[in-house]
Amino acid sequence: MNRPRSPSSSAGSAPNGGRSARAAREERRAMPRAPRGTGTGSGQFWLWGVHPVLAALANPARHSRRLLLTAEALKSHGAAIDLLARTRPLPQAEAIERADLDALLPMGAVHQGIALAVEPLPATDIADLLEAAKDRPNAVVLVLDQVTDPHNVGAVMRSAAAFGALGLVVQDRHTPEETGTMAKAASGALERLPLARITNLARALEELKAGGFWIAGLAADAPKTLAAAELSGHIALVLGSEGEGLRRLTREACDYLVKLPQTTLVESLNVSNAAAVALYELVRR
Repeated sequence: MNRPRSPSSSAGSAPNGGRSARAAREERRAMPRAPRGTGTGSGQFWLWGVHPVLAALANPARHSRRLLLTAEALKSHGAAIDLLARTRPLPQAEAIERADLDALLPMGAVHQGIALAVEPLPATDIADLLEAAKDRPNAVVLVLDQVTDPHNVGAVMRSAAAFGALGLVVQDRHTPEETGTMAKAASGALERLPLARITNLARALEELKAGGFWIAGLAADAPKTLAAAELSGHIALVLGSEGEGLRRLTREACDYLVKLPQTTLVESLNVSNAAAVALYELVRR
């Protein structure tokens, strides 16, 4: 049911033992500091945790600047980083004590002894997603309507990558920037799933329609379940924030409103859980 289509420059090497902890500590003290642990200054920010960091090191589109590892993390992941360094230049690993890494990153960050200072990824736009979809009989793009929690956005990205979505579309003003928190929740998907930040959501939906996509909005009061709607072809699935759901203009821009079957024991699903269930339903068809 497709719509008819309308006419690095980082230098350095792999770990190899890293630099001395004292020298690395002195350099870190000179590094510009953003509010506790989220950034490194100059538009850079920290990623942490094994999956986000290794995925970033493997992503040729990601510019990595500094790599910090505890002795335990270097022992566990040094070989994998060495292999990645054979494919492209990576920053030299710097030794760091766990307590120092705890102090550098946000309180409670589950860093697993590894952190990476990076620059934001290059921008993706709707045209890129349409290009990726054009030769596919079936394709799914996720669209978020003012989902502001970085944990939720990251978890949605993880589900989208797991179920083969082409990308995620978000409204720039109402979506958190790339952060280590988002990357940790995405568990590597931030590096693998195209993220298109747009200014006007209604305009973006119209652009997707013009490119052959049907727009399906997930709403608790929809007349049909997603399964009963039997959607196929190129689908843009739109999810709103918890509580408010889809905004009025977003609902009006949808070709279909669909829902997930659920009991009355809970008011709604977390948006990332709803995304996972909905994506599974679309993919299994």
